[in-house]
Amino acid sequence: MAAPAALLYGFLYLYPAVSNLLYSTQRWDGVTKPEFVGLHNFKYLIANDLTFHKIVGNNIRFSFIVVILQTLFSLLFAIFLVKNTKSNIFLRTVFFFPTILSSVSVGLIWTFLYNPNFGFINATLKSLGLNSLALNWLNDARFSLYSVAIAQIWFHTGQMVVIYLAGLQQIPQELYESAEVDGASRWHQFRYVTWPMALPTTAVVVAYTTIQTFRAFDLVYSMTQGGPMNSSDLIVTNIFNMAFGAYKFGYASAESIILIIFVLVITWIQRRTLRVKGGEK
Repeated sequence: MAAPAALLYGFLYLYPAVSNLLYSTQRWDGVTKPEFVGLHNFKYLIANDLTFHKIVGNNIRFSFIVVILQTLFSLLFAIFLVKNTKSNIFLRTVFFFPTILSSVSVGLIWTFLYNPNFGFINATLKSLGLNSLALNWLNDARFSLYSVAIAQIWFHTGQMVVIYLAGLQQIPQELYESAEVDGASRWHQFRYVTWPMALPTTAVVVAYTTIQTFRAFDLVYSMTQGGPMNSSDLIVTNIFNMAFGAYKFGYASAESIILIIFVLVITWIQRRTLRVKGGEK
């Protein structure tokens, strides 16, 4: 009974994974016969590829910004929307709406908003007399990465709100009632009741958000294609450019292996840290 599912999984997941690991040890342009080079691709990536080092730095900054802000906003929104009132249910729908859009659609929306000539953001700044702040957001190497990060946060915060709502609604109301009887303020209720009880949910949100930031190919490529000068390039977009732009499929496979290891290590550290804070061993 499990054979069809196992065959499908093996063909669509296991076989590509093993093939990718094999290609990472080869020099291959997709046409000629692959040349075995061992660990050369990995050694060059780690020791000599300065562009890749810059892109790793981009990805770390992008992930840090998105994980912190998206987690913060989603938790705050969930706290304010946790009660099942008609207005809260409506607002939950509004916040969740961007999540059902495609990444390319979101990229096009924000590209229009960031347009230096007729975009809403610059038009608003100019109407307020802040002409000096009206910039070419996506084509300025100083701001392109952060501009894409804002779009990413807007795109997925609603999804994390839903996850937090599910976690917050599992907290026994008796804890809040006891805290109120003891004279605890709203802040102390959050600090000593909500936050400790929400840590398992936070671990899920942080891990999932981190994975999202390392696979945000569609959004980045539709907005900046990694430019200008690799300022908004992430590892996943660089893998695409290496494979289908430079036709270095073996090199791109090595980058993807490093990406997987990178994500596994970061998510493990995050989960370990949140478990320690939550009192788990």
